[in-house]
Amino acid sequence: MLNLNIYLGYQKNESTSVGNSRNGYSSKRVQTEEGCFELETPRDHWQVESMHWMLDMNFREDESRIRKKQGPLVFNVMRKIAMALFKQDTTKSASMARKKKMAGLDDEYRSTLLESGIKMR
Repeated sequence: MLNLNIYLGYQKNESTSVGNSRNGYSSKRVQTEEGCFELETPRDHWQVESMHWMLDMNFREDESRIRKKQGPLVFNVMRKIAMALFKQDTTKSASMARKKKMAGLDDEYRSTLLESGIKMR
């Protein structure tokens, strides 16, 4: 039987000194019946997967029917720009889906978002 504390390397409510790096590898020590093993896994893939999930949930990117010429690329870039604007916006405390709806309904909020994007440079 695998002991979860040994598997994770720390107790349930204990803080860890192991930080999650943005890129590179994350290592874990796994205790099995054969002994202790060190596992290293690349972290880059999950960042991409996380961004794809955000685009799909908030902008329904997988359901897009845009297929011709440069359309898919242009709309992909526009969705990523919109996602970046929503993420960096601190004027409203709301989810990204809610901010998207507010931007569609409120001209002043939409202007605030676009102006903040221009100032980003």
